[in-house]
Amino acid sequence: MVKHFAVIGCPIAHSLSPVMHNAGYKALDLAADYQKFQVSPEDLGEAVLGLKALGFSGWNVTVPHKEAILPFLDELTEEARRAGAVNTVKVHKGRLIGHNTDGSGFVRSLQEHMELGEGKKIVLLGAGGAAKGIAMALAPFGVQLCIMNRTPERGAELLEKIREWGGQARQEVWGRGEWLTQADCVIQTTSLGLKKEDYPFSLEGIHPGTLVVDIIFNPWETPFLQSAKVLGCKIVNGMDMLLYQGVNAWEFWLEDKAPVDAMRKALYQALAQV
Repeated sequence: MVKHFAVIGCPIAHSLSPVMHNAGYKALDLAADYQKFQVSPEDLGEAVLGLKALGFSGWNVTVPHKEAILPFLDELTEEARRAGAVNTVKVHKGRLIGHNTDGSGFVRSLQEHMELGEGKKIVLLGAGGAAKGIAMALAPFGVQLCIMNRTPERGAELLEKIREWGGQARQEVWGRGEWLTQADCVIQTTSLGLKKEDYPFSLEGIHPGTLVVDIIFNPWETPFLQSAKVLGCKIVNGMDMLLYQGVNAWEFWLEDKAPVDAMRKALYQALAQV
């Protein structure tokens, strides 16, 4: 019997998750397929019920549904509970189980570019679902997190959560500041840049060599990353985070090792054509 998987979001046209997962199924000769569906916020509840009714085994969840989907699920894993957000849903014995692989996937990708540990100063731009997953995964490493969000109240909520998890964190005002000269790594977690729009504030003053990450992978270099590169920073986009969160979702659904190399190759080929 063919297993069906998907990703839901709004917008969703840019998603390369189907490319990655379908390449993996092909590499292992699995009877499975992966689709993408545009789901507007007001239709989220009906979409969840529809996917379940149609026999989907699981699906990924992206902007803007990672937190809004919580009331429609039957159970959350520890990762999802701590993050307060879901990016992966599994249908198990008729129950909808919410999971979060954003954090673990991001940490795995970040460790390819820097060593995590005590004293490292990491700035998180944004406090939404992705930021929560990333913060949850970074907290155990003892790094010093700085939270900045356009809505201070949401930033404060994330700050409180990080401290509950035993992490070290503080909040700064959204915009340029002394943090630019202190950060070892700056992580842009919002959807700003998907439409190639300029970032709301400049990174001028950032220390050259700082690792600057944007979790967006399409476009390959957002205006945010382009400005960081001009300022002498080391830049990384969200491709490897996409890869590893997908790998972790695969293993959550299918309870078997994912073909990482085949999935990575498919992603790079697809991105080269964008």
